[in-house]
Amino acid sequence: MGMRKSMSRNPNMLRTMIGTGLTLVLVLSYAVYSNTVDTEYYGYTTTNSEVEMDLQEIESGKAEWFVSTESAITWTNLSLYGLQDGMTVRIEASGTDWYYSPLLGSQDADNFNCGEQNIEASQTCEYASVHESNVESESHNMRGIVSLELPIDGLGYLQGEDQSAAEQGAIELIDRENKSVTWRIAVLQSGSILDSEGIDPTFTIVTHEIISVEVFALDPIQESVYSFATLVGCFAFLLFLPLLVYFSARRKQAIEEQMRINAPEPEQ
Repeated sequence: MGMRKSMSRNPNMLRTMIGTGLTLVLVLSYAVYSNTVDTEYYGYTTTNSEVEMDLQEIESGKAEWFVSTESAITWTNLSLYGLQDGMTVRIEASGTDWYYSPLLGSQDADNFNCGEQNIEASQTCEYASVHESNVESESHNMRGIVSLELPIDGLGYLQGEDQSAAEQGAIELIDRENKSVTWRIAVLQSGSILDSEGIDPTFTIVTHEIISVEVFALDPIQESVYSFATLVGCFAFLLFLPLLVYFSARRKQAIEEQMRINAPEPEQ
């Protein structure tokens, strides 16, 4: 009743509400547009190259190998063929700790990585310099992640005051992750290193180097259209209830007026 009386006393209220809503939409749209154009975020692109390492036997005829790396590494992947059930594979990294989980790279956990904030990642990912896994078939894989700071897909983002500061920040990030590491790989059974005959190891790493740094920019026209549509929808929703009450009251008033007009004159 209050809304209906207010509307009837002030016929310009509807125009005022719509005008105010559209003004707020335009102001907020401009704010979204200006923040989209003026950004402090930069995207940096790195190489994402898989390199096969040349493993060397520590002792001739023994299933124990080593290789040294001096790169910014995300993924490591060890593949072994010619094994038997009951053996154990051990990887030791002298110079860094690294993450290992049987779920890394597996088809049962698509896109799983140890940087995810979930219970599964925290329960299965181990962070240490030495990791072991049990062999269950002739072929065996062990995948690990050395750094969670580097962009796994080769594209990352950072904040910077300007282009120069962003480029310097990306270079410093890569430099921090450039580590000298010696990897020792061994195949054991009952705690003893086996003979290497018939065992074929392949060890690859994914390295990263800076390619380019560019300002992070969305399409301002597209984003403004999306923002404008979102804001219009929000205000339309907020205006829906009072407008519904207003038009319902007007409709009821018109029906009552028509009923009074059509009502028969009382007999004298």
